[in-house]
Amino acid sequence: MKKIIDWLLDGDVSIQYQTKRDILDCNKKEVLLLQKRISEKGWGKSFLDKRDNETGLWGKGIYSPKWISTHYTLLDLKNINIYPTNSKYIKSSKILLNNLWFNMGKIREDSYLDVCIAGMILSICCYAKVKSKKIFEIIDYLLKRQYLDGGWNCRWEKGDMHSSVHTTINVLEGIRDYIKNNYKYRVEELSKRVRDSHEFLFKHRLFKSHRTGEIMKKQMTMLSFPGRWRYDILRSLDYFQSVDQKFDKRMNDAIEILIKKKRKNNRWSLQQKYPGLSHFDMEQSGEDSRWNTLRALRVLKEYKKNFYNHII
Repeated sequence: MKKIIDWLLDGDVSIQYQTKRDILDCNKKEVLLLQKRISEKGWGKSFLDKRDNETGLWGKGIYSPKWISTHYTLLDLKNINIYPTNSKYIKSSKILLNNLWFNMGKIREDSYLDVCIAGMILSICCYAKVKSKKIFEIIDYLLKRQYLDGGWNCRWEKGDMHSSVHTTINVLEGIRDYIKNNYKYRVEELSKRVRDSHEFLFKHRLFKSHRTGEIMKKQMTMLSFPGRWRYDILRSLDYFQSVDQKFDKRMNDAIEILIKKKRKNNRWSLQQKYPGLSHFDMEQSGEDSRWNTLRALRVLKEYKKNFYNHII
């Protein structure tokens, strides 16, 4: 049986890059050179080749059609870690920002931009280090829309008073990338708000009702990639390790599920895909998934070191 690291390193250059950065802890110069190759071959190049270079768009649209639009393709490119100074990524991120964020988020007389979309835009554009006052407007918008329970919900306009894990993870990833890329506006306040958001997810043990203790939705315990706007336990755990969140015992239930999903060959599968158009399939449902295996290993390396060492 091929060792798990060797199998990962046989994958796409984006997998090789994140494996060497996060699992093997290779030197920065080596991983930087590898990251620059993501746009030149494999999945990264395939995504970029689908771009209309005249309009700067994918799928002839900004947010739709899902999942081949500009918005979701940029999200895919960010998640596979295209080199952030790639000129096409930066140009299209600015197009996205200018087309989706306007009028302080009020998109119609009686409607505002979904909070989860605002979070994803923030993540995409901060990854590209876009400089625009619109970035700060999004920060104001997100802080204003945070609920007392610590999270966010796209249905706030309809009166929902409890946060959504889907919306919350999108906003948290956006704030993470805002802080990570050295934006300063309201950053101290954001850090406090993030702690409140983490507590919201912990109270739900990452996937359970805080009222009944039952699983909120089975899909949240199934592993997918790309996650699009949807939440699941691996996305949540991978987020926590990415921000150096200390272990909280309320993570345990989700981590135990993740461990049980490991196959006998020490790999994790792609358990679900979300219906819609796609440029191409990076991986096939039901088969061993390098993305899910890599992300699971990152989580276990951070929170279950003994188990991680046993399978590496």
